[in-house]
Amino acid sequence: MLRPSLSTFVILCLGASLGACASSRLDGPRTRAPSPQASLEAVPAVPSGTVTAAPLAPPPGVSASPDAPPPPGAQAALSPSAPTVIAEPVAPPAPPPPVVTSGRASVVGSWDARDATGANCKVTLSSAPALDLYKASAAGCTNKDLSRVSAWDFRDGEVYLYQPGGSVAARLRQGGGGLEGALTKSGAALALNR
Repeated sequence: MLRPSLSTFVILCLGASLGACASSRLDGPRTRAPSPQASLEAVPAVPSGTVTAAPLAPPPGVSASPDAPPPPGAQAALSPSAPTVIAEPVAPPAPPPPVVTSGRASVVGSWDARDATGANCKVTLSSAPALDLYKASAAGCTNKDLSRVSAWDFRDGEVYLYQPGGSVAARLRQGGGGLEGALTKSGAALALNR
């Protein structure tokens, strides 16, 4: 039974290949006759308005020198009956408002941390990325949770301090002159000041 199906397959392949040779699709590129284009109608020219030339006023803050010759053609464009226009002095733009730093960039740097027991240590929030967070470090912290801080992030106006493994060690908000919040596990108060 294997022979009839194999021979049928071979005959079909031969028929397909011979049929492809006779196809006009494989003859090469076709040349087509150019398609007739619609004739374009001529459009009459539209007259333009009169064109005049006049010298430009000097930029604000620069006075025009009276002995400088006018540009060529300026005399012909100005008529003696034309009114003299004097430009009003332009006031300089107001200085931009002071930039108030808030957000992620405002908390980067070294902080003095003080927990509820009054113990002090150093916490550094780096701008170096660590996956989807930023690197952080703690030095001299007696609090076990705070001493293991290795990353941080700023979300929704809060600073999150993370321990290895992704657990949140503390949440802080900007307030006063620094950051104020609490340790996550104990709920004890935590303050970071510059």
